[in-house]
Amino acid sequence: MKLNELSDNKGARKNRMRVGRGIGSGKGKTGGRGVKGQKSRSGVSGIRAYEGGQMPLYMRLPKRGFNKPNKAKYAEINIGRLQTAIDAGKLDASQKINSAALVEAGVLRRAHDGVRLLGVGELSAKIDIDVAHASAGAKAAVEKAGGSVTVQDAK
Repeated sequence: MKLNELSDNKGARKNRMRVGRGIGSGKGKTGGRGVKGQKSRSGVSGIRAYEGGQMPLYMRLPKRGFNKPNKAKYAEINIGRLQTAIDAGKLDASQKINSAALVEAGVLRRAHDGVRLLGVGELSAKIDIDVAHASAGAKAAVEKAGGSVTVQDAK
């Protein structure tokens, strides 16, 4: 196979329908908008939720929940990813591992408000890690390998 022989699967790309380009095109004259009325005109967008003066559904239903504006965002990392980085020589298991070390090693792109350690994967290296939060499974896995987890105070 050569680069000039590459192509999309049949039907993967579909040309857009050009409306209002003559009766013979199949979408001419009214351009699929029907005849007359507000919705046939241009510049009409905010009437989808309008229910003829009746109180709209989105206003009838109660508001639920709350989104905290200053909620802490954590960078999540699994113990399996840590082991992969140690095996590849990106992280030094003998040094204390913190968010700065993880970013410097390229394991995380950015630390946000701290690192959250999760317990997916296997860990065999003895590590000393400093994180903002650690799951119970992750703590158990690190301690089973002979390491320790230090959890910082929450922000």
